[in-house]
Amino acid sequence: VDIKINQNILVLALFLGPVCSCKMSRCYNDTELTRAAEQKLRSHYPQPAEHLATAARGAKPSCPLELYRQPASRELNVRSVSPWTYVTRTLEDHFPSSYSEAQCLCAGCLLVQRDGSVLESSDYNSRSVKQSRVFLKREPCDKGGYSLKPVTVEVSVGCTCVKVVSRS
Repeated sequence: VDIKINQNILVLALFLGPVCSCKMSRCYNDTELTRAAEQKLRSHYPQPAEHLATAARGAKPSCPLELYRQPASRELNVRSVSPWTYVTRTLEDHFPSSYSEAQCLCAGCLLVQRDGSVLESSDYNSRSVKQSRVFLKREPCDKGGYSLKPVTVEVSVGCTCVKVVSRS
């Protein structure tokens, strides 16, 4: 009987252990918080390399037809028929607090004609390609300090050219 009770307790502990540990999140003071966030991002949520923002803050980007008249660039965002620029976004109370995001430059897609001229075609649309990315959100603890909660954010990483959806 004792062995059966011990087995039941062990099984119960195995099921409740993960539940209990999920509820407990460590609280950090202000000086520990940044260091803890950086360590967690490195070990559990590796971050992609950041692109430098290429759009001026607040500037309204335009579709860059002139780029195709210049020598080809090595950068995909400039060579694409659905070109994009990078803008810096900020998320307060998140780690990292700023990140680069792709912003499509054209409503349509660029088409190179046989004579070498370039036009923006409205037969196609430029649409952003999104990727889920994990950030750590700073949340206040009941006893003071802050905990770090992983949150998923959809981030635009590039743009692609798609057919226009027609409604019949």
